Amino acid sequence: MAPHIGRRLRKGAATTAVAAVVMAALTASQAPGLASTARDRHHDSAAGETPAPPAADTPIDGGSSYHTDLPPLQKPGKPGTSIDLPGLPDDAAAAEAGIPATVLDAYKKAESALKDSKPGCNLPWQLLAAIGKVESGQAGGGRVDAEGTTYRPILGPVLNGNGFARITDTDGGAYDGDATHDRAVGPMQFIPSTWATWGRDGNGDGEKNPNNIYDAALAAGAYLCAGNRDLSVKADLDEAILGYNRSREYLATVLSWFEYYKKGTHEVPDGTGVLPDPDKNSGGSDGGGNGGGGSESPRPLPDPTEPGGDHSPTPEPPTTGDGGVETPSPETPSPETPSPETPSPETPAPATVARLKAVGAAKLTATAGEQFADKPQVRAETAAGKPVAGVWVQYEIRGETDARFPWNATRVSRMTGSDGTATAPVLRAGETTGSFTVRVTVVGRTETATDIAATVKARPVPQADALARADDKDLKAETGGSFADAVGVKASYKGKAAAGVPVTATMIVDDAAKATDKPTENDKGPYFKDAKGKTVRTLTTLKTDATGKLVLPKIYTDDHAGTFLLRLTTADGTTLTIELTVTERAAQPTEPPSAEPTDQPSAEPTSTPSAQ
Repeated sequence: MAPHIGRRLRKGAATTAVAAVVMAALTASQAPGLASTARDRHHDSAAGETPAPPAADTPIDGGSSYHTDLPPLQKPGKPGTSIDLPGLPDDAAAAEAGIPATVLDAYKKAESALKDSKPGCNLPWQLLAAIGKVESGQAGGGRVDAEGTTYRPILGPVLNGNGFARITDTDGGAYDGDATHDRAVGPMQFIPSTWATWGRDGNGDGEKNPNNIYDAALAAGAYLCAGNRDLSVKADLDEAILGYNRSREYLATVLSWFEYYKKGTHEVPDGTGVLPDPDKNSGGSDGGGNGGGGSESPRPLPDPTEPGGDHSPTPEPPTTGDGGVETPSPETPSPETPSPETPSPETPAPATVARLKAVGAAKLTATAGEQFADKPQVRAETAAGKPVAGVWVQYEIRGETDARFPWNATRVSRMTGSDGTATAPVLRAGETTGSFTVRVTVVGRTETATDIAATVKARPVPQADALARADDKDLKAETGGSFADAVGVKASYKGKAAAGVPVTATMIVDDAAKATDKPTENDKGPYFKDAKGKTVRTLTTLKTDATGKLVLPKIYTDDHAGTFLLRLTTADGTTLTIELTVTERAAQPTEPPSAEPTDQPSAEPTSTPSAQ
């Protein structure tokens, strides 16, 4: 399509009147500026670096293009918006009022969810429908599967600064297939960086997928309700819509559909919704709030023939964010009209993918918590072994694993290049060890599936080649008590602190056990206590901290005195034996018994008569 400045108006409509109406609406709206929203981006790119984030006031769709079709003209009378103007038959109005069943259900479920979580927001589902119409033509007429996921990724133009904002890659190409610049993705057209902030799981499958209408609708609603907005207030409503795309023409277009849908809608089968007019596509926003500025021509994508497909509707090629199929660049000169004697040149039928062949590493292997060294890669081939370019393939993680693609995704799509190959983004292992598969399919097909095996190995046990006391204090205690000083040790490996080293502590029998790998546990003398207070003389769950240090639990003594041995052993056989000295508790001094008082009465005095 040729570049356009400003908006495109419906063919056959009263263009002058509509233009006046829209301009009046723009003048009257006086919509406030955008609310700045912080974006939290913390994923690693495929190169392991965090790219520079877009500006804080980047709109939800990144200022991407949008669809400028206006609602049907329903009734005569004084025009207030395009929906009040005469000119279109009733059947056209009825068709535009139809919203695909799954898409409509997603809007209503999002409204219901936000009534509970944001009761003061007053979000009407018709607003989501209006934005969905303008952004993607209701997911391209409702071309979604039973779970609400689009059959093909819906992509806006490349945001490379050529007629649109310039936003360098923030997702490693995980969502938009572009590792250089970002593109708006999905039926509600989130760019990857704004999806990182607002992405939601709307259908309860544990994933946040911008190409799923349930997830995208709930995410859009969450954004619209942000900042304690009350969407029943005109200023808040305008602010929310302008935060989605900073063009005031965008605001007027969304409001026009919003009012139209409020007058009544009906459900239509998925895949049968009215498709947007491909000639009515905005030039996007230049990032400064001005619509227009030209429209990018997306790369041509062949639509491979898919014999035997039984799903309905038939999957389409990747679509633009405006709901249309990506088409070849208009700058390509059209062939001259042939003379009557010359047959018209025929466009060769697109090649059919007969198989997806895994290339690169035969098996993917990584250690828990680390990236896989090799990326999953396949080559799309015809039956004759020729490469097939321009085909979207999907990589899906299957099995009991927490390995993930960037953005915690379990499914990503990539388009094959001129050599027929498509490479998935970097895959990171989780903590779950074991095997799983990466299932690769042509998007919308299952008969060409191929599996790539992957394995996550446990982290190697940290090693220590030396154990030493943390101090040189003598460890002494009396019988029937405990050691006052805790036993501290430090582990090292090749002269550096060894963190996370498993250590076993055992009270062993005698000196001869020092030279043995499996000493005999003592049955008397010092001991530990387990969680239940029970006497134990072996501990197996000890581990050095981040600095390589370990402090043992309190050590108690029984009624046996003497010199005892504590053996510390690492998993790789490094040992340290510590002497514990227990002495007899000092005898308590015995006090002599005090004399008992005598109760015998004293002799009564004898009176002697005095001499007369």
